[in-house]
Amino acid sequence: MVVDVPKLRNEFKEPHHLITTSDNQILFLRKWEPIEDERKESVILIFHGITAYSGPYMLIATPLTEIGFTVYGLDLRGHGLSDGNRGDYPSIERFIKDLCESIQFVKQYHDKVVILGHSLGVLSATFVMNNCLENIDGAVLLSGARITRPTAYPSMSTLQKLKILFSTIINPKKPVIRYYREGMVGLDDPLFTFNYTYRFMKIVQLRDFTFPELSNMPIFVGVGDNDELFSVENCRALFDEIPSTNKMFHVAIGGKHAEFPLGSLDPLNRWLDEQFD
Repeated sequence: MVVDVPKLRNEFKEPHHLITTSDNQILFLRKWEPIEDERKESVILIFHGITAYSGPYMLIATPLTEIGFTVYGLDLRGHGLSDGNRGDYPSIERFIKDLCESIQFVKQYHDKVVILGHSLGVLSATFVMNNCLENIDGAVLLSGARITRPTAYPSMSTLQKLKILFSTIINPKKPVIRYYREGMVGLDDPLFTFNYTYRFMKIVQLRDFTFPELSNMPIFVGVGDNDELFSVENCRALFDEIPSTNKMFHVAIGGKHAEFPLGSLDPLNRWLDEQFD
């Protein structure tokens, strides 16, 4: 199904910004306004997971607006209402530039920015920490670890791998990998992306990142106890790596990879309220 992104973007009437990148592409930045009169000085910037876009993160954003936070949600290039070839990124360098330029855009309006990465967004957050750390004041990492569960994804045959490799050589911009796992959400939403290029998947499979020295930067790591992709133990291992003296680990009871029961993230909301004004 081909989605007319510029048309849908022009028709979108809720609060948002459009960011023009240094290579002249438009990134869509959704905005959720606080419903309280007193706004907090700090804002939250959400980085979405693979296949997704900013819209479904309303379930995380709304409780944060209720305690005074302005919340933004970035649609990655090639996702949601942002420009770009669907399910593609030209390079890891461009991926990083988009993230850092988005943070710079938000910093025009707010002094303090806390990034919140979910799943793939955890990798996005580590890219930010390593390339534009000076522009963020804290981070939330949800549903992410270095190692996935062995049964998380169906295995591909040798023939499937050869077809992907051959197609990639001929046309690296063509999405040739169907992203699928049990329990996925968004299957009936045309703004979700399920087909990816090989070069995009190479970027998101990066596992050799390191954390910079974070001193006492506030860091929150959370995972659902029923997460289909990452075990609590592997998420805890990532948490233990983080070189900050101010960090918290939380297991959301009843939570899945992309679904959190009502109230299961209340400790995150309280933590943000305590750490950031």
